[in-house]
Amino acid sequence: MMELAIGIILGCCALGAGICMGIGAIGPGVGEGHAVAKACEAIGRQPESKGAVTSTMIMGCAIAETTGIYSLVIAILLIFVAPNILVNVLKNAL
Repeated sequence: MMELAIGIILGCCALGAGICMGIGAIGPGVGEGHAVAKACEAIGRQPESKGAVTSTMIMGCAIAETTGIYSLVIAILLIFVAPNILVNVLKNAL
């Protein structure tokens, strides 16, 4: 009984980490790709504004990437920290 509960905890933590990284990595990837495409389009229309457009694009991509980094941190916590805490809670409850 206890082994089954521990297995469910571990499986759910792994599933949660996978979903977290799946959703958390898609958003920044799509957003940064769109931003770079629009920056290339703007530079193509006005080449003299290359410096301003590039610096603004890099700043925007860095901010968008923080979402992916937060997802990575949550996934690492779900894989390495949460199972131990939840198993200890289960053992103390029984």
